[in-house]
Amino acid sequence: MTLRSLHPNIRLRIGVGFVQRLLSVMLMPLLVIHLAALYGPAVAGVLTVCVAAAGIAANFLGGHLADVHGRRPVMVAGELGATLTFGLLALANSPWWTSGPATFGLFLLNTCCSQLATPAADAMMVDVSTPDNRQLVYTINYWSINLAFTVGALLGGFLYDGHFLQLLTGAAALCLLTTTVMWRWISETAPQTGRAASGAAAMLRGYLAVARDRVFLRQLAAAALIAAVEMQIGYYIAVRLSREFPRQTLLAVAGRRLDVDGVAILGILRAVNAALVVALVLLAKTLLARVPERVRLYGGIGVFTAGYMVWAVSDAGWVLIAAAVLLTFGEIASVPVRQALLADLIDPEARTKYMAAYALNARIGLLVAALCVTLGAFVPALGMSLLYGTAGCAAMLLYRSIVGVRDSRGAQEKVPAGV
Repeated sequence: MTLRSLHPNIRLRIGVGFVQRLLSVMLMPLLVIHLAALYGPAVAGVLTVCVAAAGIAANFLGGHLADVHGRRPVMVAGELGATLTFGLLALANSPWWTSGPATFGLFLLNTCCSQLATPAADAMMVDVSTPDNRQLVYTINYWSINLAFTVGALLGGFLYDGHFLQLLTGAAALCLLTTTVMWRWISETAPQTGRAASGAAAMLRGYLAVARDRVFLRQLAAAALIAAVEMQIGYYIAVRLSREFPRQTLLAVAGRRLDVDGVAILGILRAVNAALVVALVLLAKTLLARVPERVRLYGGIGVFTAGYMVWAVSDAGWVLIAAAVLLTFGEIASVPVRQALLADLIDPEARTKYMAAYALNARIGLLVAALCVTLGAFVPALGMSLLYGTAGCAAMLLYRSIVGVRDSRGAQEKVPAGV
């Protein structure tokens, strides 16, 4: 099974998704920095929270609209909105017109347009994949996401100073291209057994039905636990390393030394993680083909958690780098399995609502990670490490029950009618 054997929508979606994530990683932090330069860090922080809240609301709205009107119209509308807002953002930060309020308003609208289309795009990946090829689909998509993050971060970091207008203009042009691709070549994939009722009341009923799905809630809780651990690298672990990591020599070759402090080692750990994912994730699909799914899932989560536990306590540079390699292998092994499990168990008639609700795991993870910074001021590093271990074990137990439900449903479907 190869990329060429997959449904054309999947191939197009992965390509379009790469461009979308590249632009998001490249420009969203720069827009926050730009707002901070205009209004100061405190006001920029409040404005950013408003943008994030609006994005969550748009995500839920998009999940409902895609179940009512289909995936394709919502995806095209969202991307067209992103094209227009990027173009206007370029205009609002040009030599002819500079406006802070317009920049904020367009930043908010751009985020809403992007988030509006996200559940439809995620559901489309499930619509046209099968239980046999989903792990391949999510492996390739995972590689694409990490490549976009790596390239986007580099481009944004190097080109922001003096090239902000050009970046926004280029983003508008790329969005226009992806809009054209989706309008011209992506086909509708929503189930034809009936569309959801329209209206706010129907949307509320639909999300209440999702909230009553106990198996899905277990998946959401497990994903949130893992996200909370994963995001520690930008929160508690980043703070700990910046304050406690002793400056040390990482390499000494031919009289030259590479000395690193906490901030430098943090950048190295992130670079190692991103580089390994991009370099190995597609190869890992072949290497792990004969490894049982349960081993990849539980072992991957266990190894991933162990790596973060080491990051929480160690002050040795090479030990931290070794842990980065370890946790990356765990991440590569478990992520496609977890995503395929989600796709296997959600209701086909409400896929976009499930995808919109599932996106909350990252928001919950961010909240927990932020709280851990405060907790870390009172709890020693070993205690934080054990907390990560507890979260990882809880996630494994939840996934164990979820796999059992999936296998039970599969066995029931194989039983002939009347038996």
